[in-house]
Amino acid sequence: MKIGYGRVSADDQRPEDQEEVLRAAGCDQVFIDVASARLAYRPELDLAIRTAQAGDQLVVTRLDRPGRSLEHLIELCNKLQLRGIDLIVLEQCIDTSTAGGPPFFQVLGAIAEFQHALISERTRDGLAAARARGRSGGRKLKLPARQAELVRQMHDQVDEDRHRKFTVTQIAAEFGVSRPTIYRYLDENHLS
Repeated sequence: MKIGYGRVSADDQRPEDQEEVLRAAGCDQVFIDVASARLAYRPELDLAIRTAQAGDQLVVTRLDRPGRSLEHLIELCNKLQLRGIDLIVLEQCIDTSTAGGPPFFQVLGAIAEFQHALISERTRDGLAAARARGRSGGRKLKLPARQAELVRQMHDQVDEDRHRKFTVTQIAAEFGVSRPTIYRYLDENHLS
């Protein structure tokens, strides 16, 4: 059985156009989402996949209709492959039921790995460049070094019964920051 899936993202797009193309391609059922490409939740896509059984084909007009990102597209293809459902993409002439189908999944996986490697490399290069300029990663400190030292001193003060004079909540209120911020400053690494 051929199950069609379409998605339109703007009010001015007509879902009927994709439905006509999918019906002309021989789809027995057609599911269409009206959603932005960035939205993760696509109820009609989920329903189309749940409806499909091993040996069925999920037909889409373009590769960007079911996938909101490369990672999501690969995840979807893996799910289809595990369930024995083929993917047909009309405009890009992709048909995973043919001899060219399995290599499509491999190429898609290789592209995802390449994209991940590029992102990792750019991140490492950016951090190295920042370190070369004397900057370190992470968020900016909320308290200057002198106030950080005062936080430690207040925390270490005890009364005659050896109880702390100030709670973390009191110290946070004094400096106008959150309790987690105070805990970070109590860590020795933040006081150097």
